[in-house]
This record gives sequence, C-alpha cells and structure tokens, in this order.
Amino acid sequence: MHRAFLGLIRKEFIQVFRDRNMLRIVFAMPIIQLLLFGYVVNLEVKNIRLDVYDFDQSRLSREFVSSTKAGGYFSPTPAARPLFDLERNFQDASRDMAVVIPDDFSERIARKESVTIGLMADGSDANATSIGSGYLAQIVQKFSRRVHGFEMPVDIKHRILYNPEAQSVYFMVPGIVATLLTMVTVMLTSMAIVREREGGTLEQLLVTPMSGITLLAGKLVPFGLLGLFEMSMALTVGVLWFGIPFAGSPLLLLVLSALYLLTTLGMGLFFSTVTTTQQQAMFFAWFFSIFAILTSGFFTPIANMPEWMQYITYANPMRFFMSIVRGIMMKGSGPVELLGEIYTLAIFGLVVLGFSALRFSKRAA
Repeated sequence: MHRAFLGLIRKEFIQVFRDRNMLRIVFAMPIIQLLLFGYVVNLEVKNIRLDVYDFDQSRLSREFVSSTKAGGYFSPTPAARPLFDLERNFQDASRDMAVVIPDDFSERIARKESVTIGLMADGSDANATSIGSGYLAQIVQKFSRRVHGFEMPVDIKHRILYNPEAQSVYFMVPGIVATLLTMVTVMLTSMAIVREREGGTLEQLLVTPMSGITLLAGKLVPFGLLGLFEMSMALTVGVLWFGIPFAGSPLLLLVLSALYLLTTLGMGLFFSTVTTTQQQAMFFAWFFSIFAILTSGFFTPIANMPEWMQYITYANPMRFFMSIVRGIMMKGSGPVELLGEIYTLAIFGLVVLGFSALRFSKRAA
C-alpha cells in the first residue's frame, strides 16, 4: 500500500514535468501575475496630464505652474488648443485636467487680494479627478505661504465634465463591459475548439467538403455573437439600473466592438493551437484575461504604472478598446477622436486573427 502510494505520487510528478504547457501554468504564470499585481495595481494618482492656460504670463504665474510638478503628481504642458476647444482634449483622452490662470493673477497677489484659478477636469475617472483636485488645492496653499509667508485667499473654481457628481460606477460599468466581451470570447473560443479536438469531432469536420475559411467562420462567429449579446446585456443593465449616461452612438460602439472581436477571437483560436486539453486552454485564457484587465487602465490609470510597464500596455488591445468604450459612453467621442484607437485595433485584429488562422490550418493539416 505504501509503495503503491509513493508510486502514484511519482507518476503524477512525471506527468506534470513532461507536459511543457503544464509547467508554464504551474511555474511561470504565478510569477508573472505576482509581478503584474506588484507593479500595476497602484492606487496612488500621479503624472496627471495638465493643460495650462496662463493668461498672466508673469514670473509668479510661471512659478505657480512650476510648483505643480512637485512630487510628480502633475505633468503640466502649455495648452495647444484654444480654451473654447478644451473639451476635445478630454474626448480624445490626451489630457486629464486643465488649469486656467487669469490675466490679473500676479497683480492681485501683489495687492494681497483674493484670486480665482479655474480648474476643468475629465470626470470619467471619479477617483483620479477627486485626488487630483485635492493635490492642486494643497499646491495652491503651499504656493501662497511660500510667496507671502501666510496663506493667501486663492480659490479654485472647479468644473468637472462627464461625471459632475463623481460617481465611481460611471467609470466602472464601461470597464466591466469591455472586460466581459474580452473574457467571454477568449475563453469560449479556446475551450470549444479544444473540446472538439478532445472528442475527435474536429477531425470529422476537417474531412468535410467545407473550406478552411468556412470552418473557421462557423466556429468563431457564434462566440462573437454571444460576446456581443453579453456586452449588450451589461450595457442595458448599466444604463437602466445604474443610470449610466450614454452620450455617444450605440451603433459606433457596436461596430468597434465587432472590430475588437477580431483580436479576442484570434487569441482564443491561438490558445486552441498551443494547448491539448480544455484545462490548459482555460488557464491560458484566464491568464491572458488577467493581464489584459490589469494593464488596460480598468482599475488604475496607466500613468501610475512604472514607465517600462506603460510601454508594455501598448501590446494590450484591451487598453485601446477600454478607451473606446469609455469615450463613447461617457464623453460622446466620435470616430475622429478615436481614430488612433480604431487604427490600432484594426492592426491587432488582422495580425492576431491572421496568424492564429494560419497556425490553426497548419496544425489541422
């Protein structure tokens, strides 16, 4: 009995170490996920992209702008667009906040009179907006004390766009929509094809008169439709139950979601070619989903991540789809504002799906 027990344990270890896919799952994935969580999940808000409209252009106003760089909380840059066109910076997600310094800023401070600074913010991320506004208030207080030795009456007039009540659910629901579409399509596609292979039915399909393109389309389209249905349900619940505003075009979101499906279905197809069991396919799909969610800006802003990690996020298609969903739903962004994300998703989709289809056809052959 004792010898049989030890023999069984030895057999299981031998099977694990012979299976390269299982070795990757057991040893590599936990380490990679630990690194992801350690570097990516950072609730501190830094590197807030700040547009500066300095109408005073004085020494004091430049000192104030320079003081916002302290601590790395803000990255101020002179405004490139006119003030009346400021909102486009938020719609295309190129800026997070904008500060407006009046033309009598230094004059009022010299006379020790109260002065008002304007602050406009992209409120789609309620947490980052709230923390950023608090940072700026502290910077204003420190600047006043440094200039005159006591706190000057400098007020900040806030204007929060897209989410004036700072409700976090407005930020989370669009992210959940993108997450659902990603996880459902990747997992269903990878596991379903492996299940066909395990059951021996895939070989039967391969010997039918159907062309390879027809076979792949027949396997992938149902999962794409299921993903769009799941996304539509989540959108309906978010809008009707949580009262999430839908400022943009539902048709545009549907079209761009279909474009994003080229990538997620392609990833599921790829996982089906590198795995032999449903368990392995599930682990690969789950790992990809975790990586995609963490590096998409769903929980924490990408600007908070280490610089080298920010470059890695460009390899994550969900990052660009997340911007699309939030941009259309909360900001009413159109194709012009989302042009960069659209081009990127098109490239991702063609490359990933094309490579996976080629690999699948070669393996099937």
